[in-house]
Amino acid sequence: MYFGRIGALALSIAAVHAFRNTSPLFFFSTSEILFPSSQIASATSITAQLTSQLEKCPSDTYVVISQPGVGAADYGSRFSSPHLRKRIAGEDEKVRSSFTVADVSGEIDLSELVRLVEKKCGAGLMSVDASTGSFAMIDDMRPRVIQLDFPTLPTSSDRATALAENDAFLASVLDLLPSSNYTVIYTTTPISSKQHSVVEESQVYEMDSTFAAPLHMDLKRDFSVRASNSSGNDTLIDGPLFERYKFLTPGIFMTFIVGFLLLAILYVAISGVASLQVTYAAFDKEMGPAAQRKQQEQ
Repeated sequence: MYFGRIGALALSIAAVHAFRNTSPLFFFSTSEILFPSSQIASATSITAQLTSQLEKCPSDTYVVISQPGVGAADYGSRFSSPHLRKRIAGEDEKVRSSFTVADVSGEIDLSELVRLVEKKCGAGLMSVDASTGSFAMIDDMRPRVIQLDFPTLPTSSDRATALAENDAFLASVLDLLPSSNYTVIYTTTPISSKQHSVVEESQVYEMDSTFAAPLHMDLKRDFSVRASNSSGNDTLIDGPLFERYKFLTPGIFMTFIVGFLLLAILYVAISGVASLQVTYAAFDKEMGPAAQRKQQEQ
């Protein structure tokens, strides 16, 4: 029993380290290309599937992307790569097929895929360095392979920001393509073991900071008020009056409703009391025979 538990623990540790050495892959195209999405796959099997489809030359432009130093968790937030998420989820009407692999073991040889498209489809190669932030316009309509290399993501808390910038750059490249018939192969490489510990520490710090966010906001507001009082120079926000100030809060709105109801009840009560009518004869002393009979009986 004891050795069995040790064996199970060893297998679980090996599985964790195996998933650490994996990274996701994204594929989408404006052509009908059928690929089964899977959770785990090897780089060899994915390369074979891509080769069988790229040999048919389904598109005019092929964008081959390399994003080193990432994991599946980096794409978990909808703010890290909104344009990529939109195309993978089928929200773009131009995209007709897409598939993802969350954990790819091994590294896909992009140069082999590029040479395949150049040979089979007669496409010209165009290399783009995303670190420069520039992309040359394409004037001709001939088949082309665009090899886009993104820099390695930082290990600090700016990973999401850097990934969002890369996503925006990719969206700009796709918008500048002369043909709307394209295929995108988005490959990634896993985080190294040394970087993985740093990334985990930064993610833990970000989780802790979310719980302490209200406290930090209060401190920032307090400091900003003190700074404005000490300097004496207040900068007004540009825009109309109703955009700079909020004149009707939910509390004020509820107060108006309750006050209106109370005033309506008070109006009904006063109207009911005022509508009472009593004749003056009700206050006169009765002097008839009936009154004399009552006095005799008394």
